[in-house]
Amino acid sequence: MNGWAILGLFLLLYAGFVVWITMKKPSKLWDMAKIRGFRKVLGETGTVIFFYIWAAIALVLGIWLLIR
Repeated sequence: MNGWAILGLFLLLYAGFVVWITMKKPSKLWDMAKIRGFRKVLGETGTVIFFYIWAAIALVLGIWLLIR
């Protein structure tokens, strides 16, 4: 297993973690200063959409790194 495959696996796990945070919105993580800033600028719905798009990008990149 090379470094790119390890990075791909990490990105797959990261994407899953971001989706989990977005769906469950655990108060300890959802109230972090950075996410509060996102919610202030983008609104609640905009923040959720942003995180889903970010997770999708990480997922696609992770899959690409695994199959290349």
